[in-house]
Amino acid sequence: MSQSGHEYVLESHGYRAVITQAGATLRELQCEGRDLIVGFPEGAMASAGRGQHLIPWPNRIRDGKYEYADRSHQLPLSEPARANSSHGLTRWACWNATQHTADTVAMGYQLMAQPGYPWALSLQIRYTVDASGLNVAVEATNLSDSPAPYAYGAHPYLTTGSETIDDNTLVVSTSAFVEVDPDRLLPTRTTAVAGTSLDFAAGKTLSGIALDTAFATQGPLALILTNSAGQGVRLWGDEAIKWVQFYTADDNPAMARHALAAEPMTAPPDAFNSKVDLIHLAPGATHTLTWGIAAI
Repeated sequence: MSQSGHEYVLESHGYRAVITQAGATLRELQCEGRDLIVGFPEGAMASAGRGQHLIPWPNRIRDGKYEYADRSHQLPLSEPARANSSHGLTRWACWNATQHTADTVAMGYQLMAQPGYPWALSLQIRYTVDASGLNVAVEATNLSDSPAPYAYGAHPYLTTGSETIDDNTLVVSTSAFVEVDPDRLLPTRTTAVAGTSLDFAAGKTLSGIALDTAFATQGPLALILTNSAGQGVRLWGDEAIKWVQFYTADDNPAMARHALAAEPMTAPPDAFNSKVDLIHLAPGATHTLTWGIAAI
């Protein structure tokens, strides 16, 4: 045992992934010995969200307050400096492996009803490595007798092997991005991407670009990050992934510009209040999605 619990190693077709019991977190991902993400040391606690899953909401909820089905709810302020509730309720929970083979692990956790989120969810995250890379399948079932607000996000930090991301080129097609206030990083408006400096559809280097920004995807998520030598990583998501957050970590000295956090999400920041792309999970219903990472 360690601070992150047991670890589960997956290997196939040159890929190697390591999953921790704490948060069902992706601690390590390599292809032929090359890192595809910036993880964290064996036995350590994850920091800066590295490799974590964000359930039942990604990003921030303003003041931790929201209304749902004519009831007001107050969540703990897990980001006290900005008076927000951040990144869900399961990042530090103890998940259990329900299946583990050489190339697959299924991690399960039951989120209990609690103050601020009075719904119970049965959760499963299945990791598989094969010739296509890492595949992640996520299931959430509402065990309660009323509809539950639900959204999902993940927090991998992609790396091309460069010392910094300044020589990296990002290619991704998006339709809009969320502008935020500088102090609390909460949404102020949504702006079309076309014609702005944040249009990466044709590919753009990240030198001089600081991001902590959510983008609406155009169709299923597909992004490519490469260095000047053409080596890199690809991240994809199915049609349930409607948003992606990019974070260059300029405000975090330990991580600043060493990697690009590319966070597949089903909804934008503060979706519990805006209701934009919020999933209303019916009693007994299951929501599924898949995303993955591959080497270039």
